[in-house]
Amino acid sequence: MIEEDFDLEGLADYLHLDPALVARLVERGKLPGRRVSGQWRFSRPEVTFWLERRIGASDDAELAQVEDAMQRGGEPHTQDLLPVSQLLPIEAIAVPLLARTRISVISSMVELAGSTGWLWDTARMEEAVRVREDIFPTALENGVAMMHPRRPLPSIVAQPFIAFGRTERGLPFGAAGGGLTDLFFLLCSVNDRGHLHTLARLSRLIGNADFLAELRAAPDAQTAHDVVKARETDLLD
Repeated sequence: MIEEDFDLEGLADYLHLDPALVARLVERGKLPGRRVSGQWRFSRPEVTFWLERRIGASDDAELAQVEDAMQRGGEPHTQDLLPVSQLLPIEAIAVPLLARTRISVISSMVELAGSTGWLWDTARMEEAVRVREDIFPTALENGVAMMHPRRPLPSIVAQPFIAFGRTERGLPFGAAGGGLTDLFFLLCSVNDRGHLHTLARLSRLIGNADFLAELRAAPDAQTAHDVVKARETDLLD
């Protein structure tokens, strides 16, 4: 068994689901798995990708359940499961983000993240984000993209954090239906559980049209951060 693989019981514990339910999901082809010597094995990257896809298609109640599942138990020091507002430093906010193409958005966002001093290898992060976007674009129909590598990169990220940029106008970024994207988040995580928790929380925030309107109207980085903090507080009340 590969070291990072889950067995059936391990994955059930990770997802906080009954093992019998996990078995039914994989047997029906709803969850990625393979048999090794007659036993189910689950690749951690494939499970994380499966969860990311589910997060993208979930409503607020389901996203809250994902947050709860990631908060219960799990890996020690798991990204501290911090609020988005605490993971987003003002120095990692660009309003506006001076980029006009998909490639320049990725490079500019990674450069912005690198300006914090918490990202040690911007070239590797940029390549990882490009690969992830080529596999499955993170842009959504509401004009938001939540960029990230396919796997967390703890060897080049000092601590978990988020960068945010808003371009002056929307641009093609792979959204379904050809919609344009102008709000860009870059998630820099150090482990899967923390990444999924942050992705679920951020997904809940961007599901609010008023939140997006306020971000688009924010005149500067401080105001954008204040919007995130206020809306997140409302979400948790």
